[in-house]
Amino acid sequence: MPSTHTNRLVHETSPYLLQHANNPVDWYPWGEEALSRAKKEDKPILVSIGYAACHWCHVMERESFEDESTASMMNQYFINIKIDREERPDLDHIYMDAVQSITGAGGWPLNVFLTPEAKPFYGGTYFPPERAYNRASWKEILGGIHKAYLEKKHEILSQAENLTEHLQSANAFGIHLKSGEVQNSSVTEEQLNQITENLLQQGDTVWGGFGKAPKFPQTFSIQFLLRQYHFTKNEIALSQALLSIDKMIAGGIHDQLGGGFSRYSTDNEWLAPHFEKMLYDNALLISVMAEAFQITGNQLYANAIQDCISFIERELTNDEGGCYSALDADSDGVEGKFYTWSLDEIQELLKEDAAIFCKYYQVESGGNWEHRNILWVKETLENFAALNDLDLTEFKKLIARSKKVLFEVRSKRARPALDDKILLGWNALMNTAYSKAYAAIGMETYKERAKANMAFLIQKFQQPDGSWNHTYKNNIAKQPAFLDDYAYLIQALIHLQEITGEGKYLLKAQDLMEMVLAHFAEVESGFFYFTHDQQTDVIIRKKEIYDGATPSGNAIMASNLLYLSKVFDRGKWEGVAQKLSNTLQESTIKYPGSFGIWASLLQLNCFGVLEIAITGREFEQNLHSVMKNYLPNKIIQSGETNLSNFPLLADRETAIPVAFYICKNFTCLRPFYNIVDFLANV
Repeated sequence: MPSTHTNRLVHETSPYLLQHANNPVDWYPWGEEALSRAKKEDKPILVSIGYAACHWCHVMERESFEDESTASMMNQYFINIKIDREERPDLDHIYMDAVQSITGAGGWPLNVFLTPEAKPFYGGTYFPPERAYNRASWKEILGGIHKAYLEKKHEILSQAENLTEHLQSANAFGIHLKSGEVQNSSVTEEQLNQITENLLQQGDTVWGGFGKAPKFPQTFSIQFLLRQYHFTKNEIALSQALLSIDKMIAGGIHDQLGGGFSRYSTDNEWLAPHFEKMLYDNALLISVMAEAFQITGNQLYANAIQDCISFIERELTNDEGGCYSALDADSDGVEGKFYTWSLDEIQELLKEDAAIFCKYYQVESGGNWEHRNILWVKETLENFAALNDLDLTEFKKLIARSKKVLFEVRSKRARPALDDKILLGWNALMNTAYSKAYAAIGMETYKERAKANMAFLIQKFQQPDGSWNHTYKNNIAKQPAFLDDYAYLIQALIHLQEITGEGKYLLKAQDLMEMVLAHFAEVESGFFYFTHDQQTDVIIRKKEIYDGATPSGNAIMASNLLYLSKVFDRGKWEGVAQKLSNTLQESTIKYPGSFGIWASLLQLNCFGVLEIAITGREFEQNLHSVMKNYLPNKIIQSGETNLSNFPLLADRETAIPVAFYICKNFTCLRPFYNIVDFLANV
């Protein structure tokens, strides 16, 4: 029965906030109206943070936020604010840190109680409607906080001040280094070998990945190991990286019918995912699979890239060239229902092909997961055909036609909800993925998609004053962009220039870098704040350095600074990049799983950067022949751009068919006039 309630969230664009627009809870979006009311009425603020594809967020909504009596308590005792963590990652970071400091754990839904001045004093994640799972009920929490605020307000305010001071103190890393004072700037192969060993110690040598369940893709660790193999020929590093990719591609975390990857696996074998599909995960996996394909030439990776991009273009792309954020884990209120099968369903649909299909995809009569079946693979097509005495060509045809039948039937099911907001940073990650996929595979459409997506971002997200917004929907861009948005965008512009030879993308990246340095940098430490210096609605300007589900904005900025310092001969920028990586060098060596991008930056510091220029009338015909090779430490420029803007192209020969230039460690080789000689020297 439709709800008769409507709250202020009905005016929002976020799908997550709109999901709660008909709750009986008197929800506010984050903003001055709610914060002012809290001060005026001297009520604590309840901030509830989640995202549209979050399964347990939906559960808590059904159990508590849709319940009239629970909502009545919340409305009477608190000013209630709903936040989409993907729209406001700045607030999510702050209050997640607070809850982790209080409880030692975090996650979503995130429920945190604040003073009227927005300072946190208590919080947690999911709370059940009745006492269960060794957790107090939500109503008990509400009543207890209300009583404490009435009777012990002084203690609560003091606790909030202490917690806020703790968060400020934890955010002050790096600032204690005096100007110019950094750790030893030299990075040795021995130290990189130690990073490799520390990663491999966490590696699952049977099922791939790192650590125990729940297992996340950890693409940054995989990328480091691939690059370590490139630089040192460490076969164990390569083996663990490829095993991790192979097992994910074969697993239930990978949609075997429709392409694309879920966010993480709940088990060690990659069988049972948490079924939500996020744009950023798929973008990062495409990027690392592109590197794997460049190293190995294994068609498995090219196929997975193509399937993943097909999924994104089919289900997460709008008509303007922008990419949506996510697909929900649930459909019809059941997690994974859209993706799973019974044996009877498959037998009825596939007829005589069912037996061998079910054997290949591990389909069981009682189900391999919660009485249903997730399609996953334990043997490659080739090995399975050999073990079962099947003709490989005919077996491939059987699998292809069977998947087509099941995909068409699945497409008619109730679909998972779509989070159709478009985020600048996640689109930039996808833009980079398109560029890297084009570089590896050479499909011209991927280059065109990257160019079209960048044009969309510039048109929709950039403001007249040169600043950018973070989120876009219904032709409205809002919320000032964060560090991650700018960092990923600069990175995407760099990669787009590499595959096109169009210098305009580098000039755009330079302008953005100047803006970020002016408005996000902390002068004392060199690190970057997550928020713009004009943003005033946060209690702390955080600096994020850890690589989590997405890469650290500071790590990507350091990489961008290094690259652009070479392109534009900006020695000061290289110094900032060096200072940042040096500051975190010890932590990176000890905990590379949390500093994967920083670890790859240390590789560049150790092994050096290849500065490559391609000029001449036929540069375009030769560019992809260079790009398809695995050169993870390259800086490359090409074409007939305005040479005065780009020192790497200055004084190069242009009135010839093609010339290749290589410089490294302040030394340039003689030019090469054919690609064979060039590739022999990189």
